[in-house]
Amino acid sequence: MGRRRLALSLLAVFGLFASASAEDLRICADPNNLPFSNERREGFENKIVELLARDMGMTPRYVWWAQRRGNLRNTLNAKVCDVVPGIASGIEMAATTRPYYRSTYVFVTRAGRGAPLESFDDPRLARWLIGVQMIGDDGANTPPAHALSRRGHTGNIRGYPVYGNYANPNPPAAIVDAVARGDIDAAVAWGPMAGYFAKHEPVQLTVRPVSPWLDGPQWPMVFDISMAVRKDDLALRRRLDEALEKRRPEIDRLLRDYGVPLVEDPTQASVP
Repeated sequence: MGRRRLALSLLAVFGLFASASAEDLRICADPNNLPFSNERREGFENKIVELLARDMGMTPRYVWWAQRRGNLRNTLNAKVCDVVPGIASGIEMAATTRPYYRSTYVFVTRAGRGAPLESFDDPRLARWLIGVQMIGDDGANTPPAHALSRRGHTGNIRGYPVYGNYANPNPPAAIVDAVARGDIDAAVAWGPMAGYFAKHEPVQLTVRPVSPWLDGPQWPMVFDISMAVRKDDLALRRRLDEALEKRRPEIDRLLRDYGVPLVEDPTQASVP
């Protein structure tokens, strides 16, 4: 009888461990990519995905992986993790949740330099030194770089890698730092990153959404952001969608606290 009870006790313990493991939410995130995420879990993506995990009764477990090309192939689709936050909605390599925010590229300038930049057609862009973000080691162009190039502004552009020097803390901040120091007159950068770091500079910076939001059919400046799960993990996507809807007020407050520029759906704007 004693042996039977011992066996049943061991089965119960193993069952608890299996249950705990099944309820882990494995999150792939970049350990050095504020304001989105870092290994100290200080980014707004950390806060949001942990909020959702708690709502679903799951335990967040991080798999740290630098955000580079091939990220989804080597993490989510290799089953290293279950969810990747901060992904453009509708990507082909994964299933994505409903968007939990929509943001835009922005102009960043030092305060006191006249009216804020708001349009790619502003004549000051022809004579100012402009910083733009470039993607990857091959310097692929972001949509704002194409918009400036279409208007002939090529000789006065300085490129800043989106990923920056990963040996430094907060590598994406370099382009905003350059505006604050006066190395460049203005920057065109992804809004969530620019809005966050602009708040932490020692000088006052102005951040404004760019216009037009669509510069030619293939260069949108506004993007919906979702969380990615594997295409066959529709149950998890449904649970995340339900938690996103339930926690919408807290998520919106977090985004505002981090300086994320939130914009309406430009395709639904009324025509005067």
